[in-house]
Amino acid sequence: MQAVEVLKQTVREEDVTSVDVGYATWIFVACVLMAVALIYVWSHIHMTELEYQIARELSTREQLLEEQTKFKVELATLKSPQRIETISREKLQMTYPEREQVIVLK
Repeated sequence: MQAVEVLKQTVREEDVTSVDVGYATWIFVACVLMAVALIYVWSHIHMTELEYQIARELSTREQLLEEQTKFKVELATLKSPQRIETISREKLQMTYPEREQVIVLK
């Protein structure tokens, strides 16, 4: 009878260790799957943030291009000969020189 009890105890100990290894394996697999899922979600969130940042930068670029166009128009307006002539006649009270006032340099 003792031999039977010893065999039962050894069989039960093997069953217990195999069950423990089974649970440990499942826990490890579950942890790996959770880690993969977390990495996937993090990468997706990071990609979405980058897309928003790109959209903001493109919007800023468009605004700066519009501002540059406005400045080019303003520069062309300020440099126009008609405007300069009007300012020189009205504000500075300049006139065209007479023939006697012109000096030709060699």
